[in-house]
Amino acid sequence: MLDQAIDDYIVYLTVEKGSSRNTIEAYSNDVRKLAQYLSDADIKRWSQVDSYHIRGYLAFMQQEDVTNTTRARNVAAMKSFFRFLYIEKYTDSNLAELLDGPRKEKVLPKYLTIEEVERLMAAPDVTTPNGCRDKAMLELLYASGLRVTELITLRLSDISFEMAYVRCFGKGAKERVIPLGKYALQALERYIDVCRPKVMNNWQTDILFLNKSGNGLTRQGFWKIIKKYGQEAGITADLTPHVLRHSFATHLLSNGADLRAIQEMLGHADIATTQIYTHLLGEQMLEVYKEAHPRAKKKQS
Repeated sequence: MLDQAIDDYIVYLTVEKGSSRNTIEAYSNDVRKLAQYLSDADIKRWSQVDSYHIRGYLAFMQQEDVTNTTRARNVAAMKSFFRFLYIEKYTDSNLAELLDGPRKEKVLPKYLTIEEVERLMAAPDVTTPNGCRDKAMLELLYASGLRVTELITLRLSDISFEMAYVRCFGKGAKERVIPLGKYALQALERYIDVCRPKVMNNWQTDILFLNKSGNGLTRQGFWKIIKKYGQEAGITADLTPHVLRHSFATHLLSNGADLRAIQEMLGHADIATTQIYTHLLGEQMLEVYKEAHPRAKKKQS
């Protein structure tokens, strides 16, 4: 049971968070060391872990001959893992709240250029059922900024063609409604009307996106899909579903969208989380300032 949760966590870091290979390797090693410590203490389920076990492991780490940097990273890995366990209902309480770690440095998000997005969207072969489905998923992901978990759990009833929106339930089961553009709607309509029935077989399910067996996709399954099309589109950056989410927010902001509106569409509880995208305005913001501010306007010749 301990190992299964760790395997799921690694998939979560890879697909949902879009973490770097180094982070994934370091965090998985740190969490597996914690699991070994707990296993030696005859703990078989993460739901059995409490503050006593955490204090014991922290004391155990103090005895290890490691640097302060390594210890700090280990605590950061535990906090991240415990939050995951709580979100995925492996535990009833968020054990991360019992840990005090170093302030995490914000990492600037990776995103695609508009030209790279165009190449990615053109990669699927829409004459095949899978290609038709993949085109719809990619268009929807870029049009809405959904998290991959939100994408693969969508139901047919979550798409409104009449009102042009998608409804999803994000973290904390919080509902949000996101508008959709014509490209996403057209790709979805083709998929639902033409391609989806071909993989339904005898299944009766309202899950929107299905694999060739008529079952819902997994996070790891979609991650492999997007990696494949990234390679076909000649995108050299490490492409994950989260990169498309970042691209959605970046392109909206750089074209003048309101930060609060982007916050709502992304499902961020705190505006500070969304503000990480403001660094991307750079020179564009400076030019707007020079043109608009009375004391910064360029002198007319």
